[in-house]
Amino acid sequence: MTDSPTPSPARTRIRSLFRPRPVLMYAALAGILAAATVLAVAELAGAFFTARARPLLALGSTFIDFTPLWLKNFAVETFGTNDKAALFAGMAVTITVLAALAGILARRRWALGVSAVLIMGAVIVACVLTRAGATVLDAGPTLLGTAVGIGVLHGLILRIPAPDSPPPVAVPEQQVDSGSRSAGAPAAEPANRPVSAGDGQNDGGAGVAIGSPSPAHRPGVTPEQDIDPRADLPAGFRPGRRGFFAAAGLTVVLAAAAATGGRAIAAARNATSTFRASLTLPAAADPAPPLPAGLQSPVPGVTPWLTPNADFYRIDTALSVPEVDAETWELRIHGMVEEEIRLSFAELLDADLVERHLTLTCVSNPLGGDLAGTAKWLGLPVRELLARARPSAGADMVLSTSIDGFSASTPLEVLQDDRDALLAVGMNGEPLPPEHGYPVRMVVPGLYGFVSATKWIIDMEVTRFDAHRAYWTDRGWAEQAPVKTMARVEVPASFARVPAGPVDIGGTAWSQQRGITGVEVRIDDGDWQPAVLAAEASVDTWRQFSFRTAALDVGNHTVRARAADPRDGVQTDARADTVPDGASGWQSVQFMVE
Repeated sequence: MTDSPTPSPARTRIRSLFRPRPVLMYAALAGILAAATVLAVAELAGAFFTARARPLLALGSTFIDFTPLWLKNFAVETFGTNDKAALFAGMAVTITVLAALAGILARRRWALGVSAVLIMGAVIVACVLTRAGATVLDAGPTLLGTAVGIGVLHGLILRIPAPDSPPPVAVPEQQVDSGSRSAGAPAAEPANRPVSAGDGQNDGGAGVAIGSPSPAHRPGVTPEQDIDPRADLPAGFRPGRRGFFAAAGLTVVLAAAAATGGRAIAAARNATSTFRASLTLPAAADPAPPLPAGLQSPVPGVTPWLTPNADFYRIDTALSVPEVDAETWELRIHGMVEEEIRLSFAELLDADLVERHLTLTCVSNPLGGDLAGTAKWLGLPVRELLARARPSAGADMVLSTSIDGFSASTPLEVLQDDRDALLAVGMNGEPLPPEHGYPVRMVVPGLYGFVSATKWIIDMEVTRFDAHRAYWTDRGWAEQAPVKTMARVEVPASFARVPAGPVDIGGTAWSQQRGITGVEVRIDDGDWQPAVLAAEASVDTWRQFSFRTAALDVGNHTVRARAADPRDGVQTDARADTVPDGASGWQSVQFMVE
């Protein structure tokens, strides 16, 4: 029989690279559980602070602050209003990978592992302290979580089973060179002698007797290749698989309990929701004009003309909805004004409020996107407050700032003209939902939200465009961004299958401050044909349309739509990205007639 060829040393090393290493997997799991403990303990401790002290929110907010334009645009266009969930998923993956590496480092060199955890903790603390309104005390939960996490990592590392030793090599007795024995010396034991637990070999995971040689002292193994940080464990300690997984399971339970308890405590301590639930809004001194009949397109499936609060789009930079105490809320109007104004929530409710139906649109809305909505807003006209403040000559911008640090630059003249720019307190007949700016937000018809619709507003500075830059302006977006005229086909949906015969087309168009004077529809390469417009509530609300085609042949078809306004005429067909001041072009929808 021919003997099998002996693998070369190089091939053996290559194979070893792909050989499973249970010790490294244990160490990676230890790092991941330690990181989970850091965040869970910080979540629990942070329940007694403000949301600024929560590490995940601070990390996510910092990530958003430094997100490049292309990535932010990709996230909104790809995930829409789920962009924050996508961000948290990406953060979870990143933290998991870094924590696993920290665990492996801790297994090899404890000092390096601790250093990695401390660096991660320092990064989180830096993120916390750079949040708007944060104080040194807000770093406390993260520091506590980091300390507990290091303790958990140490305990798990100590319980990692010892690595399996390579199987002993059997050397036939007859190959032993008897001449190598010195006179009177005892005969050497066979190399294939059974190995006992006292020799320091792994016993299958049940445990390893302490007192076995450290891997650093094994023949042929250097300290740089395999360091066992458990060499100085107390006598009688027997790390093994059972002990490791028992400790890991306990860590999971305690971390989950800490995180859940932290959320429950934070919710119980949050008085915002209780106050909002008991708040009764005053009647408007100037109610919204009655809505005309026929606002809704007759085509089934078209978006409701009035958007319910639960369905209204939400795009902002806040990972966690700010908890604002309306009883202590105050708006400051200052800067280039003759009189600084401070307004409380009670004073705002006591003012002569107006009620208007207004359509809002996000600058990140792509062609055919759903980042637009119409609601009935209750609030105080901003121009009345500015009239009291009396802006100085030369001022041309109002920089509005949210409690979470977001800012928007709005042309001063827009806030002083006769449009219904409001400091809103109500939405569709109820107090503002927390995610839409409770207790107070700005609503400005005719401008995209990133330059006007500041939520959770607390500050308005009258200034100049050349003196201050807003949040998104610093990130490459435009300083001024009026809403562009747009038509959106909603029925049929993209790639829908419709029965043979005439096809009903329906959708919505908007051109705030100008109004919609017409919508045209084009099927495939045919002529543009006028659609039937639904009734119009005002030039500051969207307008729906409908169109019925002639019988279409079976197969694929394309429908396009374009709107017109009284100032600029037909909307442009020049396609533009959402950056820097909103998308443009004609939307096209493909569908199949069967």
